Order: sequence, then C-alpha cells, then structure tokens
Amino acid sequence: MRNRHGYAMLLAGIAAGSLLTAIPALAEPAIELDPVLVQGQSAEGAGANGPVQGYVAKKSATGAKTAGDISAIPQSVSVVGRDELNDRGIVNKVDEALAYTAGVLSAPFGADADTDWVYIRGFDATQTGVFYDGLNLYAYGFGGFQTDPYMLERIEVLKGPASVLYGGANAGGMVNLVRKRPTDEPLYETEIGINSNGNAFFSFDLSDKLGSSDTMTYRLTGKIAGGDNDSDFSHDLRGFVMPQLTISPDEATKLTVWGSFAALDELHVGGGFFPYYGTVDTSRTNGFRIPRDAYYGEPDVDTGVYNQEMVGYEVEHTFDNGWKISQNARYGHLYKHENAPYLYGWYDIGTLRLNRIGFEQTSKVNTFLIDNRLEGTVETGALEHSLLFGLDYKYYQLSNDQAATTINPISATDPVYGQPQPANNSYSNQLITQKQVGIYAQDQIRFGGGWLVTLNGRYDHVETTTDNGPTYWAPTQDFTYSYSKSAASGRAGLAYEFANGLTPYVSVASFFNPVIAVSSTPDNKPEEGEQYEVGVKYEPGFMDALFTASLFDLTKRNVVVTDPGTFLSSQIGEVRSRGVELEGKVNLDPNWKLLGSFTYTDLEVKKDIVAAYVGKSPYLVPAVQASLWLDYAVPVPALEGLSIGGGIRYRGESWADRENTLKVPDATVFDAAIRYRKNGWEGSLNVTNLFDKVYVSGCAGAATCGYGDARTVTVKLSKSW
Repeated sequence: MRNRHGYAMLLAGIAAGSLLTAIPALAEPAIELDPVLVQGQSAEGAGANGPVQGYVAKKSATGAKTAGDISAIPQSVSVVGRDELNDRGIVNKVDEALAYTAGVLSAPFGADADTDWVYIRGFDATQTGVFYDGLNLYAYGFGGFQTDPYMLERIEVLKGPASVLYGGANAGGMVNLVRKRPTDEPLYETEIGINSNGNAFFSFDLSDKLGSSDTMTYRLTGKIAGGDNDSDFSHDLRGFVMPQLTISPDEATKLTVWGSFAALDELHVGGGFFPYYGTVDTSRTNGFRIPRDAYYGEPDVDTGVYNQEMVGYEVEHTFDNGWKISQNARYGHLYKHENAPYLYGWYDIGTLRLNRIGFEQTSKVNTFLIDNRLEGTVETGALEHSLLFGLDYKYYQLSNDQAATTINPISATDPVYGQPQPANNSYSNQLITQKQVGIYAQDQIRFGGGWLVTLNGRYDHVETTTDNGPTYWAPTQDFTYSYSKSAASGRAGLAYEFANGLTPYVSVASFFNPVIAVSSTPDNKPEEGEQYEVGVKYEPGFMDALFTASLFDLTKRNVVVTDPGTFLSSQIGEVRSRGVELEGKVNLDPNWKLLGSFTYTDLEVKKDIVAAYVGKSPYLVPAVQASLWLDYAVPVPALEGLSIGGGIRYRGESWADRENTLKVPDATVFDAAIRYRKNGWEGSLNVTNLFDKVYVSGCAGAATCGYGDARTVTVKLSKSW
C-alpha cells in the first residue's frame, strides 16, 4: 500500500500532463521557590514524559508544553503508556497503538508497513499532526519519517488545535511520540518474538550509569525485524538503534543527547488500494470478492526502501528563584525510494481485469527544528501565574521526484506476473522548502480556591518555496512558486478544580496550517479555523482512574480542493467537525486494568468547488467508534504471574465517496492476550482480530479501499534484570 497524499499527486499529474505547484523583562516572583529537578524517568510524570503506571497517566507536557496535570489542560488529552503497549502486543506500528483511543481513527486502510495513518476528530493528521518529543515530524508527499513503537515510552494525543504551542499543525489535533529516556535505576531488557505471518523480531533496551560516573547515564535501545507480511509476496527487513546520554553536573542542570538510525527494505503489502466493487460490494463482480491477501503488483520490480537518521538534544537549567530555561533541537535526514505498480480500479469489471499504473518515486528530506522555553511562577495579589514564553524554528526541505505510466492490466482471479512493463515517465520534479518561526506565550492562572484560567497567544511567520524542474511532460520546465505569510493563533480556557477530583472546563482555540501545491491560487493562505470545546475530567479519590468527556465544534477553512475537470486546486473549501468523545482509563486494583472509549463525529462539507459535495460528509471517517479493553492478573498463588486480557473494537459505517452514495459497513473485531511473568522472564501471546473477521476498514474513493487487519498471532519472550 502507498501514501495516499503522494498517490493523489500521481493521478493528477498523469491526467493533466504536468503538475504545477504553488506554493523580555520579567517581574520578580513574589515567593522564591527551591529548584526542583527530577532526574531520569523512574516515576510516572517525571518531567511528564516518564513511565505510566498501569493505564492511567495523570501528567503530560503535550497540552501545555510544561509538566502538569492532564486535568488542568483545557482540551481533551489521551495517553497510551508502555504498559498498555505491552499488554496489547503493539510491536510494529504506531497507528496500531491508537486503535483504542477516543477521537482517533487509526490505520483506516488496514496494514501499511511504511506509513502510520492517523485521523483526529475527522481530519488527517498523518503528515502535519505527528510530533516527536514536541517537535514536528512534518511530511509532504512521500517525505515522511516513521517511528518504531519500541522507541517510545508513551504516545500522547492532544485533540483539537495545537497551533498555539506548536505552530502550523493539523486542525483535529496532534500525536506526540515521547521517546524512552535514560533511567535512574539500571534497566536491562531483551525480547524476541514472531507472528503468524512469519515476521520475527529481536529488540534490546539497556540503561545504567556510564561506568562509575555519578553524573552520566546512558540508554541504548534497538531492534531488528523482518519476514513475511499478510499479503502474497510481501516481506520486509527493518530495524533501528537509538543511543542516548544524559549528563547532570548538578541538581539544577541536565543535558541529554541522542541519535536514532533506522532503515526499511520491503516488498510492499498488496498491490495498492483495492476497488469498492469486489471488496465491499460484489454485486457487479458476480459474487467474486478480491482476496484480502491478494497481490497485484510485480514482485520482480517491487521495491521499497528508506534510511532515516535523526540526532538531537535537550537541555534544561533551573535557577535559584525557580525559573527554568530549556531547549530541545533535532536534525533529521531521510532517503526513501519506491518502484512498484499501483492498482487503480477496474480495467474491465466484466472480465475481472484490474487497472494498474506503474510508479516510481525518490524523496530526500533534510529537516531541522529547535524550541526555546522559559517558564516560572509569579504571584499578583490573589492570582498565581504559571508563565511560559517560547521561540521555535522549523526547517523542512524535500527533494521529490515522481514518475508513472499506464501499464498492462492484471486478472483479479488469476494474476500473471513478469510481463514486460513500459518505462515510467517523470511528471513531478520538485524541491520544496518550508521555514517557520514562531513566538508564543502562556499564562495559567489559579485563584479562588479552584479556578483555573489558561491563556495562550502565538505569532508565526512561514515561508514556502517550490522549485519545479524538468519532467517528461515539460522537459524545459523551470519555474518557482513561493509565498510568505504570517499567522496568529490563540487559546482561552476556563476550568474549576473541585476537591473531589472533578474538573469541568470550557475552551476556545484557533489554529493555522501552511499548505503546499495550490496550483490555481498563487496567493496561498494557511488553512485556519477555530474550535469550541466543553468537557469534564474526573480523577476519583477512591480509585486510580481518569475519565474524560468532551463535546467539540471545529471548523477548518481555506481547505485545498481540486477541480475534477482541470485537476487544478483552490483554497475555497470548508469542513466542520462536531462530536462527542468519552474515554476512561482505570487501574481498578493491582489485578484489574480497564480502558474504554466512545467517539461520535459529525463531519460536514460546508464549501467546495463541486456543489454536489456541499452538505455531504467526507469519506473514510466513521460517525461512531467504540472500544473496550480489560486486563486481569490472576491472584491465585499457584498461578502467580499469569494475566489475561481481551478487547473489543467497533468501527461504524463510513462513506466511500464524496457524493455519499457508496457506504462501507460497520465492523466489530475482538483482540485477546495471555501473559506469564516470573523471575524477570515474561512470555506473551497476543491475537488481533481473534475471529478473523474479513472487513473493509475504509475507502477514500471507489478505487481506494483497504481491508482491515487480518487475524495475527504474536508470540513474544522477554527477559529483564
């Protein structure tokens, strides 16, 4: 399967013949505070990025950029910690980890080894809404980084606008991937496993003091995996290594430097996207259903590789008066190359022959990001202010070459491979550069024994340039589109923290998101809009739990829409998302853990270049989703160390086309797990889609459907000491 953003560019380029793109002085605190520095990550919430105890996270830095209680953030926040990842058997993909998270549609096209697909509150966060330790993992086309879940300590989702703290980002929210960090106590872990497809893995995670030093600790995490995947011919080999070093010369200062080096070599899963007729609906194929594990590419041609390197650091210092300065930065480089045919609908549905498009692309990315923060507390009369000031910078450059051609069709029932294929013709040759600098401020004000007001403001300047070079269709092409824009964003929230753990809140927030490749409106504008949210968070005193309920109304304007007649795009679209989200995470007692979620999302197109789309719901995103997972550690002495778990995931009906005439049915799948732990050893068996239900996960058009996950059994053995 392929990245749909680049896929849309491919089709438009073939049809049109060429692809045109456009592209301070601070008051002294009234009370002096002793410096506080928690070193390492030995306790939940240490720096708000440490391990989560069980399933219940109480602290996060994602929603405020400062370590604080989740209940104090005036937006809905979900956290998936390492215990939950392990219990549910998440070993391959980040999007798999979010299958039980309220407000999130993950893996909408099923298995896709080289892309983590995530939608939040109905909007695609795959390329503009994923962050790594608070710094954007921005992507365009095929130029996106990927993260192995074994790197991570926790995955956090902030629902709704994040621009006030992070700059340009997805309208529906953001996913913040929080990496593992060096620990205070020695940690040594290895694990080995294999799944029912024959895909095996070995990983290790080591952390300790560096030699006899009392000021330096290290962590070394790595993994290698590979084997067959769940469709014919598909296989992969992938891995990463992530070294880290933390230096703490005194209690007030800490520096961590780290690097991550990863690679993938694969023969793709499937032959692209499957058509609606023949998967969801077999009425036009005389009852024939395309097998879920079918492959319609060319195994002798199919190639998919990437190499990605990242290096970064984070440093902080707390002064004697309690104020803290911190900075984190990251440089990343990515090389990605693919050569493989795409499926694109039926060539002749009567004879069950499928249409194919040859495709090849090469993407090279260089990116650099840095974020500087100053935070502290002051009092003005009866008001206590927790202040944050920041300045950040983002640089992203993508060299992007794409080529395609129409190739011979293939039989859906009896595919024959190895026929001569015509050469691909270049239709896109671009160098895209985006620079963004922003300043921001936040004031969290407490007063009156429980009132909390959150005020945010931010101002950004963005410059985007797209250089278009020669292609097959335009051999002398040499022109540039560029634009420079500024944008302001803000957030205001009001909450009251009751003594019994109940915190109702209300908030309003605005956002912006820079765009690339708007061909008919050279004076590009960022996408923009606002969200209104009201909700309640509850941390009961009688159990370890966090419950969240939220209602939201979110509007996105300046949406890029494409004229189906000319394939030129304009910024006249508008989409509204309204909904309800319920989520609970509970550590009932030492033996029982529970998580559950319910999501209702009402999406409506308010403006579009095609009048028939107005008033309709965008495809792919279901109106209703729900999930429930229960984990039980057997307390019987003879069975000490044994635990079992099970889950239910429900994905409601969704539309397969923009006219809302083709519908994808709902589906319910079950997951299960059993584990046994003793003397540092742990063996586990996880099964996703326990009853092997065959269902279509979603469609982004009549030619772009993906089957949901097949039953997969994963066996793992780990040792820690």
